[in-house]
Amino acid sequence: MGYPVGKVARLAGVTVRTLHHYDEIGLLSPSTRTTAGYRSYGEDDLDRLQRILFYRELGFGLETIADILDDPHAGAVEQLRHQRALLTERIARLSRMVEVVERVMEAKLMGNALTPEEKFEVFGGFREPPGYEEEAVRRWGHTPEWQARVPETSKQDWIDGERVREDWVRRLLALVDGGAGPDGEEAMALAEEHRAMLGRFMGECGYETHQRVGELYATEPVQLGFLIREPDQRPGIGEFVRDAIRANAARAAR
Repeated sequence: MGYPVGKVARLAGVTVRTLHHYDEIGLLSPSTRTTAGYRSYGEDDLDRLQRILFYRELGFGLETIADILDDPHAGAVEQLRHQRALLTERIARLSRMVEVVERVMEAKLMGNALTPEEKFEVFGGFREPPGYEEEAVRRWGHTPEWQARVPETSKQDWIDGERVREDWVRRLLALVDGGAGPDGEEAMALAEEHRAMLGRFMGECGYETHQRVGELYATEPVQLGFLIREPDQRPGIGEFVRDAIRANAARAAR
């Protein structure tokens, strides 16, 4: 029995254009065509599509998926074993993320998190955007640094941290306004200080994670605003911080 492309798209929850693309790149080509020349998918095609969508859900690229599915040394049973292993790993990761969310909830319930009024007082009027904490858990919750971090437990900790941030920004602006480059010794020293600042909240911040954070400063204004408040920002300052972080990581790797 053959299935037309529209029905397969509805069954799989994908678009017809997606199926056409898979056909064009040779990832999933229908076994047969109707007498009118239309695509017709068989049961084996649907099985392959199911495996493709599974790997896509796990974040694999299309080229990698093709290599996995077309591996002559891996039969259907072996591929199922591989999928089971990946699912087990994903379940473990999601379980860890649930634990992270529970810890955040517990911190809030125990009063370890600042109230909106306290944040307004401590951060001088700066407020995080709605939903930011949930986004932070989604983005960083799976990382070892996040999972190992110790939540701040007092308002004074936040006040002290804000003073450190303000001093750091003051020295950064002096460098930028003075025409220093992001790969200079002073800029890299500031980058290393920033890594330590993050470590106060994460428990540890490795160079790889630090570079990921630096990239956000250059691409996401909201993230940059947490480090450098808008009145203190200069054109290109996010890129400057990112490049200083990269230079510092490269120096540490030598």
